[in-house]
Amino acid sequence: MTITVKDWQGKEHPFVVGPRNPHWTPYGALPAALKKAVVASEDANFYTHDGVDYEAIREAIKADLRKGEFVRGGSTIPQQVAKNLFLTREKTLIRKVKELVLARRMDDALSKSRILELYLNVVEFGPMVYGIGHAARYYFGKPTSALTVRECAFLASMLPGPKVYNPYRKMDRVMRRSDRILRRMVAARLISREEYDAAMAEIPNLEGIARKVEKALETPPPEEAPGGIPVIEPSPPAVSPEPGSEEPPAPVIPDTE
Repeated sequence: MTITVKDWQGKEHPFVVGPRNPHWTPYGALPAALKKAVVASEDANFYTHDGVDYEAIREAIKADLRKGEFVRGGSTIPQQVAKNLFLTREKTLIRKVKELVLARRMDDALSKSRILELYLNVVEFGPMVYGIGHAARYYFGKPTSALTVRECAFLASMLPGPKVYNPYRKMDRVMRRSDRILRRMVAARLISREEYDAAMAEIPNLEGIARKVEKALETPPPEEAPGGIPVIEPSPPAVSPEPGSEEPPAPVIPDTE
């Protein structure tokens, strides 16, 4: 399967979904800490809902009503995969209903591990950096399987949108969010206290970061907006605000991988 993704200048590029992609990382090669960090960050009830988290949707509606604008989507990982692989990004009720139906069907047809594998292999982590395999090499110069707990939380913190959580320009923002993810993980006993302490003491060593910063500054990205998963049918991306300091519910993750 080949879809279309965009670079930060809006130019479209083909993107192969599946093992033919040289950066594709199968579920078994994904570090346990990465799976836990992503679920803790993006979809706390991933392993218990049926593709749609109705409580998260209710909370998102409340937040939108308080702000008087769209600030939270309440989308689960299956919803994001369904939306971005099969739908447009237009904000209509019909599109949202289709997304919910597809997410339910996806959750029925695929295992949680397969859905998470798809998500992590197509999500955007930077300028034309799609998928965790490419991201691990791009930022840390190593295979995905070698990522540390801190590095897993660091990459998970970028998932709301690498243009908003851009380590080149806003490293402090990325680090603060990765710290929050680590706190959620230890609070939910997804990692041990020793792993947490070691991760908090670690400063991510971004491979060639100085060179990439210089290059990025030469060609600044367009107005910040969430990167999300590559879309098939292009449409203007929605702006995603920085999450608040409130901690979400502790994620429910099975003991077995």
